[in-house]
Amino acid sequence: MNDYLFLGERVGDWIRNGTNEFVRFLVVQYGDGFEAFSNFLLQALVWLERLLRDSPVLVVLAVVGLIAYAASRSIRLSVAMVIALWFVGTLGLWTQAMQTIAIMIVAVAISVVIGIPIGVLTARSDRARAIINPILDLMQTIPSFVYLIPAVMLFGLGKIPAVLATVIYATPPLIRLTDLGIRHVDSEVVEASRAFGATRWQMLRGVQIPLALPSIMQGINQTMMMALAMVVIASMIGARGVGETVLLGLQRNDAGQGLIGGIAIVILAIIFDRISQSAGARAQAHRRVAH
Repeated sequence: MNDYLFLGERVGDWIRNGTNEFVRFLVVQYGDGFEAFSNFLLQALVWLERLLRDSPVLVVLAVVGLIAYAASRSIRLSVAMVIALWFVGTLGLWTQAMQTIAIMIVAVAISVVIGIPIGVLTARSDRARAIINPILDLMQTIPSFVYLIPAVMLFGLGKIPAVLATVIYATPPLIRLTDLGIRHVDSEVVEASRAFGATRWQMLRGVQIPLALPSIMQGINQTMMMALAMVVIASMIGARGVGETVLLGLQRNDAGQGLIGGIAIVILAIIFDRISQSAGARAQAHRRVAH
């Protein structure tokens, strides 16, 4: 029995030492590249955060209302979203909310750029799906705190490791739902487009992606919710935002401050969820019309 325990300890040492050596190799060999990427991403994030934070409150509220109306064509929903965001401001967390929204927009945009093409790849190739699915299982199973360790080692403390850890945590649902949506497109429609001489790219762009759009939108919705779930964890490495309010409440034993931060996070989650769900519902309606 002791021999088995000793062997298990050696396996653990191999995994730990191998991982540390790999991260050190990346830092030494590609540190300049990581720094350049970090600076580029940080500039974009700071610009967006400054734009949201320095814009007049009424302008930001109007933009949110217009986006909600474009997604839902419902004045009631648009007004409700504006009131919800205004209420976050009344809690004294407007600046923190804008910081959180900026981080979320950047993280979700990166997730979309990465997730949709990979989802398309897994939908069109069973071999790629067999390789990528176990990786997605691993990404969704590993605790989110674990993502922060290599991110901090490669990029230091601050917003960038928080964004990248959020991307790793939030991208798998988008990949899976993109794959699922494309695979469930009616095969007769695909065959009809092929009979008319459409190329694979034309079928993907003109038939499969439009018909899979409701599933893709659901994936984006799930990505947004998982990204928002990371804001408190990301605040531990200097990401700021609403999550920092909750973290300070925890550190100071201030239940009231933690509650205010939690309410603000819930309101932001409702705003993002309702708008993305409405966009997905409209996409579903267009799909029925197309059929």
